Amino acid sequence: MSFRVLATARSFCTTPGPHHDYLRDHDCQVDLRPPDHPLSAAELAALIPGYDGVILGLDVCDASVIAAADRLRVISRYGAGYDKVDLEAATQRGIVVTNTPGANRIAVAELAIGLMFSLARRIPQVAANARQGIWSRAQGWELTGKTLGLIGLGAIGREVAQRALALGMRVLAYDPYVSGTVDGVTLVGLDTLLREAHIVSLHCAATPETVNLMDAARLAQMRPGAYLVNTARGDLVDEDALYQALVSGQLAGAASDVFRHEPPEGSPLLALDNFIATLHMGSTTAESVERMALMAAQNLVAVLRGEPCPYVLNPAALSRQE
Repeated sequence: MSFRVLATARSFCTTPGPHHDYLRDHDCQVDLRPPDHPLSAAELAALIPGYDGVILGLDVCDASVIAAADRLRVISRYGAGYDKVDLEAATQRGIVVTNTPGANRIAVAELAIGLMFSLARRIPQVAANARQGIWSRAQGWELTGKTLGLIGLGAIGREVAQRALALGMRVLAYDPYVSGTVDGVTLVGLDTLLREAHIVSLHCAATPETVNLMDAARLAQMRPGAYLVNTARGDLVDEDALYQALVSGQLAGAASDVFRHEPPEGSPLLALDNFIATLHMGSTTAESVERMALMAAQNLVAVLRGEPCPYVLNPAALSRQE
C-alpha cells in the first residue's frame, strides 16, 4: 500500500539524508513543499486534502486545517513543540499527532549558552563595529560566578544547566512539573528565581498558562541590570514590555531566537543596541536536523502502518482510527 505524504518543514525538505530514503523505502510518495515562511492555516488548508500524512514545521494547523483534511491519519511535527496544532480537533477526527522530543536539545542548549556569551561580551556589536572600521573594545563580564535562572527544566533546560555548571555558574530552576533533586541545580519558586538570577533563560512550552509569562510585572521583578534569553517560544514574552525594560535600563540586555510573529519585521526590538536577535535557528545544526528528520519520518510511518510509536501526543486518536 502506498501513502501520500506532504512535507512542509523547511530543513526536513531541503536537507538530504536518511529521512528521505526511509520514507521512500516505506511506500511513501512524498511531496516536498518547503515554504519561505511558516504556513498560515488558510495556506495549509488549501494544500492538505488528499494526503495520508503530513510532516509540519511551525505551520499553523488549527481546526480549519483539520476540517479540510479529507484523508489525513497523522500529523508528524518536526520538532518538540506542538502549540501550533489543535490537538483536540485532531483527536476528534482520529488524526494522530506526534513530535520529536529531545532531538534538538543539544542544538538549542548550545545556542542558549552562545547567546549568553554574546550578551556578556557584546560580540555582535563589536563585530559589527569592526566591519565598519571602528576599533572600539567593549568591557564585558564573565559568566563564571553568575547566577543563571532556568524557567523550564525539561530536556533542553537540563542540557543548558549542565553547560552552565561546567562554566562555574550557580544554577536555579523553576519548573512546576519537576520535583526532587537535579544534580547541581537548585529548584526555587519563580519569584525567587527572577529576583536572584543575573541571566534568565526560558525553556518552557507555550501554553495558555505561559503565554506572556514574562510580562511587564515579571520583567520588573528581575534583578536590575539582568539579562533575558529566549530560545523557546516567542509567545512567552510580552515584546512591548521587553522593549520598555531594555530602553529604561531595567534590563541590561536580552537575546531571542524566537518571536511572536516570524519573521519579526518592524519589531522595535531590532533597533536596540542591547538586543540580540537570531531567526529561529535553535535546532538548525546538521546533527539536530538529521535526528529530528529521521524521528519525524519514523513517527509518520509507524502510525500509517499501524505500528507502535512512542511519541504520540494524543493516544485517544489511535482508538478512533481502530
